[in-house]
Amino acid sequence: MSDCQILTAAQMRSAEQALFDAGTNVFELMQTAAVGAAEWIRRVAAGRPVTVLCGPGNNGGDGYVIAHILRKAGNNVQVVAPVFPATDAAQQACALWGAPVQTSGRGVKGDVLVDCLFGSGLSRPLSAEHALLLRDLAARHRLVIAIDVPSGIASDTGALLNEKLPRFDLTLALGAWKFAHWSLPGRALMGTLKLVPIGVGSVTGAAQLVHKPLLNVPALDAHKYRRGLAAIVGGALPGAGELASEAAMRGGAGYVKLLRDAPSVGTDPGLVIDQSPIGDALADERINALLIGPGLGRGSDAAARLAKALAANRPTVLDADALMLLTPDMLPDNLPVLATPHDGELESLCRSFSVIAETRRDRAVALARISKMVVLAKGADSVIAAPDGRVAIVPPAPSWLSIAGTGDVLAGIAVSRLAGGNDPFAAACEAVWLHGEAARICGAAFTPLELAHTVPAALARCL
Repeated sequence: MSDCQILTAAQMRSAEQALFDAGTNVFELMQTAAVGAAEWIRRVAAGRPVTVLCGPGNNGGDGYVIAHILRKAGNNVQVVAPVFPATDAAQQACALWGAPVQTSGRGVKGDVLVDCLFGSGLSRPLSAEHALLLRDLAARHRLVIAIDVPSGIASDTGALLNEKLPRFDLTLALGAWKFAHWSLPGRALMGTLKLVPIGVGSVTGAAQLVHKPLLNVPALDAHKYRRGLAAIVGGALPGAGELASEAAMRGGAGYVKLLRDAPSVGTDPGLVIDQSPIGDALADERINALLIGPGLGRGSDAAARLAKALAANRPTVLDADALMLLTPDMLPDNLPVLATPHDGELESLCRSFSVIAETRRDRAVALARISKMVVLAKGADSVIAAPDGRVAIVPPAPSWLSIAGTGDVLAGIAVSRLAGGNDPFAAACEAVWLHGEAARICGAAFTPLELAHTVPAALARCL
């Protein structure tokens, strides 16, 4: 899906070059982008005065064309440009505007400010003069809109290049999403996000935004084993395994077993507890996928259970304690594995697999490549990375998920999707979407068990 692809600044330049090679010139593309952006701004402004802040590059050129379109639509528009246009297309756009341009923001105020100072590709801080101009203008306008990427935010990482950047009410991504749109801390300043198409096609190797999966109801001749048997390996702390099992039972698998030594106390009567020795329980050839980690513990017995689970050679989800016990030599060759670390567990895995990288995304990508696992690096801006280089970025989920136990629920959903026949990357994408949607349905201040019980309602929205 081209509307779900996420591009680096370099990939975006290549995508635009493909349009130029096909016969579109820079100014024509600028006009296409400006028409789409101006329509959003016109609706937001609702006839109120608009100030457009233009920089020297093509992002500034977009601003001049936007100002021209809004003026034709009847808006009262003023343009502030501290630097004269530096590119041919931006100069052509400025000529199209054809009206006075203010070189400072002194005394400028209004209802809507449009930031076209710098867009994607910015990798260095704004000058002190430009940063102050942006802050002052934002403070004197009721609503602030960014074109492509807010000035002062690194488009490839979401890093804040300057301090005290303003908060934006709306950010209009041009042509494709950039990593900054979905990466903290920059994402937190961007307000509502909208994509303005400009004709960019699908880019090979582009990251993807996780979107609502399209799922099917079970076939008419389905039975529990055809829909998948998911087994959760229990450990020293029974509650986490039970939470994961509750989620797995509601995530689409036909049969869920909890493999542990102790009998069930107060769990769903539909959950099968297998108290056989772990080696015997794992020998069941009907098992389609395994989950190990929630409540496993970190002692010698836990390490032994992990080794046996991996030796069973079933598609496996590794979570929680299993990630702290895992070493490279424990992974069988060609075993489909989904690892679901939070930041602390990701740091431990990176040490074990000798990965050195800065950001969560870079760590996940490198770890997936070296370990041959699919890595779901959990956080406020989660990332899914596959050994073959595929990357998916997870849209923000409700912050009410930030309680103990919700990670166990996510792992349970993931093993359920894996048992149903998905590969680990697809299972991870479906699981994080269902997890976030269940949280949205729950609303505020829910328990992890309530979250697990809401998974069917989230799944129903995908049918």
